Amino acid sequence: MTFTRPDDWHLHLRDEPYIGAVLPHTLRCFRRAIVMPNLHPPVVTVAAADAYRTRILAHVPAGSDFEPLMTLYLRDGFDSHEVGKARESGFVHGIKLYPKGIASAGQPGVSDIERCFPVLEAMQEHDLPLLVHGESVEAHVDVFDRERAFVDGALGRVVRTFPALRVVLEHISTSEAAQFVLAAGENVAATVTPQHLLLNRNALLAGGIRPHYYCIPVLKREDHRHAVLRAATSGSAKFFLGTDSAPHSRATKEHGCGCAGAYTAHCAIELYAMAFEQMGALDKLEAFASFNGPDFYRLPRNTGTITLEKSASTVIGEILYGTGETLVPLFAGETLPWRLLESGEVDGAAQAKAGAFAA
Repeated sequence: MTFTRPDDWHLHLRDEPYIGAVLPHTLRCFRRAIVMPNLHPPVVTVAAADAYRTRILAHVPAGSDFEPLMTLYLRDGFDSHEVGKARESGFVHGIKLYPKGIASAGQPGVSDIERCFPVLEAMQEHDLPLLVHGESVEAHVDVFDRERAFVDGALGRVVRTFPALRVVLEHISTSEAAQFVLAAGENVAATVTPQHLLLNRNALLAGGIRPHYYCIPVLKREDHRHAVLRAATSGSAKFFLGTDSAPHSRATKEHGCGCAGAYTAHCAIELYAMAFEQMGALDKLEAFASFNGPDFYRLPRNTGTITLEKSASTVIGEILYGTGETLVPLFAGETLPWRLLESGEVDGAAQAKAGAFAA
């Protein structure tokens, strides 16, 4: 199955010394990636985004055309003047909203969305997308209801107040989020992760707690998984690929207060193929992975291709990460039914196919 080279519209690369350990997994498949700004300290200015971009590009090998698409971190007191600078930069493609208390320890985030309305007004004026981690962190909201509460409350206010603002609701995990995006205008879209397409909360909790399946938004019931899967495979241009691949060391995942995040960059496109195949929708994978994202971000579609083969592949059990640390990827040690072919393998497969037709 050969189709246009995809992009990843939601990716965590961390910072030094970790970039070099995880970036090669993205380079194997993706031409571009929206890079999250939640570093320590977070990326809140265009100058900081430029410096971070330079650190990422230092790990891109010669001959690669990979392009990191940078973002800024929205927080209380964010300087609205950075919005115009971001639009003029050519390399900042969005501003990320994390509700205060939902992101990593020590991250500031947004305590009240209405305090950021001047920034959102500037973003609407400059046509700079808002990327949203859509979960409520109010104490009375159950952890499994956080996304629904945010969609019903804060997100609805934003979309009504700024009808021309482009909004990406990231890593949707509920039927309510999928329905909200479908019912909204063409300026509202969503990214979908492989784990929210393939797994429900049993994967995390049944038979013992499995920390490497713990991510936020947390995995939901099967009916929510299936609703998100139906939306992603429906052919709607409002949904596109965003892995939210989030590296953490084994020690910080297998911990008394383990970090949230699933690492999927190592086999992301294979996992998406599994999900689309479940729904008999492999014919819709190319648009989801390669067309809908660049169209929404108003960027050109890629011209290269990748090839997936229907053959078994085993997921690596552990990855070297940083200095003396390891990372356990999602589905570690398991067998997947799809495999991404390297360029030499693609040439060989084409020659074999041509020979078979000649025979």
